[in-house]
Amino acid sequence: MSIDANMTDHLREHTSSSDARPESFTVPDEFFRPKFQWYVTIRPLLDFFFGLIMLICLTPVILAAGIAVKLTSTGPIFYCQTRLGRHGRPFTMFKLRSMVHNAETLTGPIWATQDDPRTTRFGRFLRDTHIDEFPQLLNVVLGQMSLIGPRPERPEIARALKWEVPHFDQRLQVRPGITGLAQLMLPPDSTIEDVRTKFLSDICYIREVNPWLDLRVCLYTFFYLTKASWHGVRLLVSLPSPKRVEQKLAADSDPETVSMICGRVDG
Repeated sequence: MSIDANMTDHLREHTSSSDARPESFTVPDEFFRPKFQWYVTIRPLLDFFFGLIMLICLTPVILAAGIAVKLTSTGPIFYCQTRLGRHGRPFTMFKLRSMVHNAETLTGPIWATQDDPRTTRFGRFLRDTHIDEFPQLLNVVLGQMSLIGPRPERPEIARALKWEVPHFDQRLQVRPGITGLAQLMLPPDSTIEDVRTKFLSDICYIREVNPWLDLRVCLYTFFYLTKASWHGVRLLVSLPSPKRVEQKLAADSDPETVSMICGRVDG
């Protein structure tokens, strides 16, 4: 996820505070709840089963990449970082280290930029191929993450974003995912408006999560990783675009509620 200079200053200003922005309006919690609770109930079993299979199959890739990380830079092979799970429970997320060791010593908690100078040469390859994300399958097997869901955010950054997106915690109605609707359909964030747009996609996914939607996200992710033709993927999978997401949420409520959900209006 990338971030511009203004957003970096914003995060540095608010990550030092534990107080969330006071909300002058609220959207009922019922609006954010999944419609198909039966599927949310059985999804942890599916995540464990498919996550375990994928972890076993990809372990040789993870080990080979880990050895390359150790040979090409100083520091540990894995990068462990605290993220927020379902209902805001913190957990330790595992990734292959793609940056120099102790990259945030001087900057504090900030998002990575697209051409981040802290990224190692081999780390750029890991990020381009998304191999650095493979160890998160262990988080899935441990029940801390899902294969599909909103991107897991850091506590410090989530706390800062609540000042601009008052209902940001509603993303945690489900477990965060390795891949997801917002991650696939939208580019990395660079402004608060980008965060709000991605937040709407997260909320739409949470409300509509069902087996067919998850299957389409899985297919889209596979084609994305294998660099398949985007035109053919869109015709086959047809995930909802950001515009369609807003239209869907507005149809289920009204345009004003959609603006209130992500803090685009002041009450």
